[in-house]
Amino acid sequence: MNDTKWVSMWGNAMSIAEHHPEGYAKDLTLRYPVYAPFSGSALRFTLDNYCGKEPVTIHRATVAVCDSDLTGKVPLSCPLAAGTIRDITFDGSHSVTLAAGASAASDALSFPVSAGQTLCVSLYFDGYTAMQSAVLITGPLSRGYFSYGDQTHSEALPLATSKATNWFYFLSNIDILTKEDCHAIICYGDSITAQAWPDYLTLRLIEEGHNHTSVIRRAASGTRILRQYDCITYDSYGLKGTNRFAHEIPTAGADTVIIQQGINDIIHPVGTDVNPFRPMSDLPTAAELIDGLKWYIEEARKLHDSVYLGTLLPIYGWRTYAPFREELRGAVNDWIRSNHESDGCIDFDQALRAADDPRSFAEGYDSGDHLHPSNPAYKKMADTVPATLLR
Repeated sequence: MNDTKWVSMWGNAMSIAEHHPEGYAKDLTLRYPVYAPFSGSALRFTLDNYCGKEPVTIHRATVAVCDSDLTGKVPLSCPLAAGTIRDITFDGSHSVTLAAGASAASDALSFPVSAGQTLCVSLYFDGYTAMQSAVLITGPLSRGYFSYGDQTHSEALPLATSKATNWFYFLSNIDILTKEDCHAIICYGDSITAQAWPDYLTLRLIEEGHNHTSVIRRAASGTRILRQYDCITYDSYGLKGTNRFAHEIPTAGADTVIIQQGINDIIHPVGTDVNPFRPMSDLPTAAELIDGLKWYIEEARKLHDSVYLGTLLPIYGWRTYAPFREELRGAVNDWIRSNHESDGCIDFDQALRAADDPRSFAEGYDSGDHLHPSNPAYKKMADTVPATLLR
């Protein structure tokens, strides 16, 4: 009776899967364990073929309580608690077909959820399916599984024909009917946000005893604010901001967006003499990148969301590093720190950079490629988010 508000409890962006000759699946079940940050009484699910080029049919979908804890270790069988499997329907049907570029929201499903539970969503594809609309995400709470055959009602996946995956196909959002004081925070960005810091932010919420805030990741690797690739060699690097933001940011119960993006705009262009798909004309000026961030803020304001901008992280030692790129990064960061358009700056750069060389990551904070943070650095990013946003 007290659950009166729909809030997104889990979500991802939809981007473009890498092109492979074997990019069609048949007779395949996907199973995704997801963490429930707060309690509720009903669920609804969004399946999204936003980046697909042809229709996709999901022949059956189910949800159940996982018999393992996602904050611990979920085995390859991804077992379900006995007696908890429920069918997800779309306009009363067990199957749904998504046209190219289209999405579908399920019927609301009465399903009691307790904060801290792990739920499992299973999707079955009977016929040949173009596995194109997807996103690659990693982190301590981000893992999935696939298995041959229809396993939507199986309490455990068969080990011999199952495998783990970090590709999340078609499932873009889960809403829960919950209490009025629950809300969602959106983390928007590129591979740095598609990796672990949003998961560590959820773990921080658990550790601090918050059970009314969800962290929704809207991030895709390789994405830029101002550009995208229109070739199959690099189209898995995702959509540009004007093709992503308005699709991803509308989220039930969200009131805050944290944006950490822009470094790919700086590091990608190398010149057609090096790579025919990466002309130097793609390199933006600081003013152009700042205008892109201002556009994000304006779009988020239309949804009445607060907007916090994260500074761009060090890149010294990355394979395309050059002083002019460092200068551009610094100019954008200077504006992020001093701007009056957003609601605030989260200074990830200052939190992770070396004290004696601000171009570089601090000791232990570099993953090794001089672009992506290490796991301790991702945890530091989560700890850098102001506590006021989590209450």
